Amino acid sequence: MYNGNTVWADKDLDLAIVKISANGLNYLKLGDSENLKLGQKVYAIGNPIGIEFQRTVTSGIISGLNRTLKIEENGTQSYMEDLIQTDASINQGNSGGPLINETGEVIGINSVKIETAEGIGFAVPINIIKPIIESYANNGEFEEAYLGIFAYDKEVVQYLKNDIDFNEGIYIVKISKDGPVAKTKIKMGDIITKIDGNNINKMSELRSYIYRKKPGEKITLTINRQGQESSQEIYLGKR
Repeated sequence: MYNGNTVWADKDLDLAIVKISANGLNYLKLGDSENLKLGQKVYAIGNPIGIEFQRTVTSGIISGLNRTLKIEENGTQSYMEDLIQTDASINQGNSGGPLINETGEVIGINSVKIETAEGIGFAVPINIIKPIIESYANNGEFEEAYLGIFAYDKEVVQYLKNDIDFNEGIYIVKISKDGPVAKTKIKMGDIITKIDGNNINKMSELRSYIYRKKPGEKITLTINRQGQESSQEIYLGKR
């Protein structure tokens, strides 16, 4: 048994990174969650129900990609986006365990399941948090760059407002008052289509890109507002 310290956490992803003081441990290799295919064999590892069944392994396939899950908690609603859906058994206690492919690479982090159905579980793609893990491994720390926005892709927006129609980009639903974006002309309802010239269609893509940046670095967002496109330079803050 080891004592652990939480060094990073994100409530929107429902994930945390915990550091322990130990040497010479075997570790899993991180895979690539961008090139997954439906029907691909996967294995989930975790501690379902509790310590009594620790290190349980279940197998299944990837049943869906880029899934959106509505979470209702304490009278509020939120959405988890871009999840990997699998029928590998994921039960209470599996959360935080790895979802691995046939070569033993971690492609996701087990998260939640549908309680009212069998064989419907979800994992957060590893590529979202890979930059954070690599930063701790290489530098011993992670400085989280901060934009101060939250956005949904077109699949989620349909749940929120059915009169909004767009084919590319992510729809801004929240701008933090203390974030860098709040100091610009960008508004809620604008659609981010590119970051530094790279197409953006999922919030996870934006997250992964920002996680590879440092606070103080400059990025350029391409914004679509009612069919009119413009660019906005922003200096990233520090969370």
